[in-house]
Amino acid sequence: MYTFYSSSETNYSYLKALIMDLFGQLVELGLTEYESKVYLCLLREYPATGYHLSKTSGIPRSMVYEALGRLENRGAVLKTQEEKASLYRPIAPDVLLNRYEQAMRLRIDTLREELVPLFTQQDEGRLWNFSGRREALRYASEMIGSAKHELMLVLTDADVLELHDPLVAAYERGVQLGIILTGQAPFAVGQVVRHPQRETELHRMEETLIVVADEQAFLIASGHAITKATVTTNTHMTLIARQFIWMELFAQRIFARLGDQLLAVLDPEDRRVIQQNA
Repeated sequence: MYTFYSSSETNYSYLKALIMDLFGQLVELGLTEYESKVYLCLLREYPATGYHLSKTSGIPRSMVYEALGRLENRGAVLKTQEEKASLYRPIAPDVLLNRYEQAMRLRIDTLREELVPLFTQQDEGRLWNFSGRREALRYASEMIGSAKHELMLVLTDADVLELHDPLVAAYERGVQLGIILTGQAPFAVGQVVRHPQRETELHRMEETLIVVADEQAFLIASGHAITKATVTTNTHMTLIARQFIWMELFAQRIFARLGDQLLAVLDPEDRRVIQQNA
């Protein structure tokens, strides 16, 4: 285990939590558990012997030297031979991370060149289901980023915040935007209308995200804390989703022109729904 020195229990707890978080991220980066512990110990105190690192990290001495050897091969630590023992010091974190970043970028570029030709896009029209708000927003952002002609969307306030930049970029490259907002967040790019609050509640759309791209792909996701999503290229489903948004945009354009004349001829219930958005 690590040895911590702190003047207060609060500082001790904070430092311990920070070290554990960094440890987990180094493991995700590709270092082994022992390599991560040794590197973190060296950052806090160097130069150090393998014996000292074994004591401060709680790793058996034989495993410490094995981890140091791998770190040396990775270029993460440097070694010098003293009269009585070998001493180790870490490579500066920014240098180490730059090396990982460059290697990862090269690996991704290579994989992109080799994997893309293997994939053939098929318009099979199935409904594909997945979970997770982050995944739904990532898929929505990708659909927005690849749209060429038209995007029809239903967005909550949280969705406006997350997708604002990709939507502005799409508009600037000439993609037509038709957007229904179910909340109060400001957004003024493309044709934008606010869905009546009462109608939003009746249709349970308070946490619904819809993206229709180029009349070819359709994403719908519901729930923020627990998100369930469906994506499809099914022609009928996509056209139904687009028609729903188009009709809402159309209805609001009509109301903007007719206003009071339209309200006067509506039934009271329909009038209340429209006045929510007036």
